[in-house]
Amino acid sequence: MSEQQKPIKIEDINQQIEKLRDQANTADVQITKYIEQRNQLNDQVKKTRQEIDELKTERDSINEKVKLLKQQRDDIRVKTTPITEEINAIKEKISELKKKVPRERQQDLQEELDAIEWKIQTTSLDLQEEKGLIENVKELEILLSSYKKIDLKYKKIKDLLTQRQALEGQADVFHKELTDLAKKSQDLHSQMIVKVNAAKVSKAQADGLHQAYIKTKEEILVFQVKIAELTGQLQGLRASMREEDKARRMTAQQAFKEKEHADKETQQATKEKQQAIKEKLGAEARDKLQKGEKLSWNEFQLVMGDDEEDDSETQD
Repeated sequence: MSEQQKPIKIEDINQQIEKLRDQANTADVQITKYIEQRNQLNDQVKKTRQEIDELKTERDSINEKVKLLKQQRDDIRVKTTPITEEINAIKEKISELKKKVPRERQQDLQEELDAIEWKIQTTSLDLQEEKGLIENVKELEILLSSYKKIDLKYKKIKDLLTQRQALEGQADVFHKELTDLAKKSQDLHSQMIVKVNAAKVSKAQADGLHQAYIKTKEEILVFQVKIAELTGQLQGLRASMREEDKARRMTAQQAFKEKEHADKETQQATKEKQQAIKEKLGAEARDKLQKGEKLSWNEFQLVMGDDEEDDSETQD
């Protein structure tokens, strides 16, 4: 790479590094958002799960009550079974007794009995007549005994029905209570399902944000690696340029020294040459002076200058 291309390359690398740093900073800001949103969702999931646990605890408690009420209801219904069986047995006996009742109606027989008893109590009767009426009373009581047995059976059935009705009423109370509780349990379960589904959605979103966070973090690492690589290239180019600059300075200093030395040599040669010319002109001037020839002012100065130099050398 030529010296002219290196500054351009450095500028290009600086621009790439700046761009990568901007991308890394943008990704870092996005990571912060991902973390905040993920944590919010995880908190929401945690809260929802606590609510689910509370609903489950309440639902399970209600289910235990429902179970107990069902048992109590069933226990009561079990008690009604023998009552029903006894009622049915009594009904069968009534059917058998009805087969033995006289053809006369119970009301007619009772009225006849009441009339005879009233006559016995209110009328003066001879012994034979009274005895006949008493026999009639006994016969009527025998005939009415079947009806009385049936009446007693019906009374027993009525009592049993009352007992069964009381038990069934209590069972109905338990049934209604457990039905209401069962509905409440179903409502709580439905609420649980809604919250469970909501928690799943929030958890999935939180997991997605976490994956995005990991991916973005990996992208930042890639940016950092590229920045490190480009920074290495940049340092290499700058070091190379420093070396080249140093070499140029050393070359310039060497050239300056060589030029200075050459200039000194040139000045010395010029000085020596000027001295030789001066000596030659001085010799020619002295020769003219010895010959008595006329000297020019310059020649005179040369002769006088040589004398001064000779005097100076003699004094030295």
